[in-house]
Amino acid sequence: MGSRSRNLLCKSSSSTLLFLSPSSTSAQLRFNSFTPSKRRSMATQPSSSASSLTTNDTASPSPSPSPSSAIDFLSLCHRLKTTKRAGWVKRDIKGPESISDHMYRMGLMALIAPDIPGIDRDKCIKMAIVHDIAEAIVGDITPSDGVPKAEKSRKEREALEHMCRLLGAESRAKEMSELWNEYEENSTPEAKIVKDFDKVEMILQALEYENEQGRDLEEFFQSTAGKLQTEMGKAWALEIASRRRKEG
Repeated sequence: MGSRSRNLLCKSSSSTLLFLSPSSTSAQLRFNSFTPSKRRSMATQPSSSASSLTTNDTASPSPSPSPSSAIDFLSLCHRLKTTKRAGWVKRDIKGPESISDHMYRMGLMALIAPDIPGIDRDKCIKMAIVHDIAEAIVGDITPSDGVPKAEKSRKEREALEHMCRLLGAESRAKEMSELWNEYEENSTPEAKIVKDFDKVEMILQALEYENEQGRDLEEFFQSTAGKLQTEMGKAWALEIASRRRKEG
């Protein structure tokens, strides 16, 4: 959405090359496969999560991506910079934030958050960077799109697996997959904090658009009411609400 679709080269688990041609309007994955004359092996390792990575290749696994795989992966992630967040686009916000804008400020939230016993700050920062990464392929699917939650999760999980295989580095891909699944399943204290960052960043952005563009975006504040899971998330949301009352 909002950006021109481009074919990107992706390696499959069978060493067949795939051209990823994501559609920003249908949020569907389309693949045209062909077998090249010279195949490059990809090393992946099964994950304990539901989206474990598998491979039939026999080459020794690589702990870090090759320069070629790294640039292929980063080029695919470019779509996170050019794809605008759908909720703002549908409400005709001028100059809406991109997916990467949203993830970047969430990363800053994790960086400046107060220390909490038992919470791994570095994991929170990484999770914030990874949590929407599959949207580089599927786009920003919102509730108004009418896609069931389970189907949305399936599409994003499939996209993440392709991105991990594209990266080709066993340890990095495994870490990325585990972080994404941890967030998706809301299964750890860090995931709950980052889930709150996701909501807090959205209402802070809504407040900024209200002030800058004279809009009433009450629905975004209502959508997060009663859904924050942590004391820090609730405190930050209350501060935003207080400023909104004063500025309104």
